[in-house]
Formats: sequence, structure tokens, C-alpha cells
Amino acid sequence: MPRSLLELARRWGLSWGGWLDNRRGEWWLLAQLLLITAHLLPAWPAPGSWGYAWPLPLALSGAVLLLLGVLLALRAFVRLGSNLTPLPEPMADAALVTSGAYARCRHPLYQAVLLCSLGMALALGSLLHLALLLALVAVLGGKARREERALERLHPEYATYRSSTPAIIPRCPWLDWRVL
Repeated sequence: MPRSLLELARRWGLSWGGWLDNRRGEWWLLAQLLLITAHLLPAWPAPGSWGYAWPLPLALSGAVLLLLGVLLALRAFVRLGSNLTPLPEPMADAALVTSGAYARCRHPLYQAVLLCSLGMALALGSLLHLALLLALVAVLGGKARREERALERLHPEYATYRSSTPAIIPRCPWLDWRVL
């Protein structure tokens, strides 16, 4: 178990050189973190500027989706345990996790992030947050594809798992690329 953030960063393979040349997919991580952080921005345009109040049932539904996304992310974090890395390049000693949330989809953390983003867009009634959701779809879809190429090299059995388990959102173009 790493004792410091520096040890953890080393275990994950984070390095200054990687941030410069993207050797382990650091740019995918940076894009993901920037988009997630941008969700802290206020709603734009504010729903009141459209001449009506944002419907309370939509705002509450968004809050519920946000909370559900956080809970699903925590569950997936726990399931990955020491195999967790924020980079799309898995650690060399990482086990292939295919049970729990990973039996339902190959990237439950990405699914949870998208659910949180959708929750924010609905809760705030914000076109900005809708655009952030769409940008996250693009980034997480690309990051997952890179991650899967590395997982196939590391785990020969990954191809079988990939063919039978949805990627992020079942049957959704760009978020599920199984051969059906």
C-alpha cells in the first residue's frame, strides 16, 4: 500500500515526461479532469433567463442521478482495489476484474462519471453542462478504447470479456463497441 501521494503517482506510472508526451495516456486523464472540474461552473444560460423556472421534478431527478452516479463510482473504486489507476494504461501487475460492477459493464467508473454529468445537466437545466456531458462522452469513449488496447496486450482473456460485456452504455454508439 503506497504511503504517500508521490508513491501512489509512481505506482500509477505518472511522470513529468508522460505529461509532456502522453506516453501512458496522461492527456486523456487531463481532459477528463478538466471536464469534470468544469461541472462546478454555474448553469449557463441560467434557466430563469429563458423566462420560466426550471421544473422541480427535473432538478430533483438530476440530483438523484448525481447521487446514484457517486454511489456507483464508489462501488467500482472499491471493486478495483489496488488495480485502480487514473490512466488508460493499466499497471503491469494489474489483475483483470470482471465481477461485480465489471460484470455489468467494462468501464463502470466511466459510466458513473457520465451519470453524474447527466445529473448535473438535469439538476441545473444548463446547456453548458449538457455540452460538458457530450464532451465527456467523447473523451471517456476515446480513453476507454486506448485502455482496452492495453488490456488486451496484458490479458489475453480480455477479448472474450469484451465481446460479452458492454463497454460503458449498452447498445449506445460510441459507448459500446462490442461485436454484436
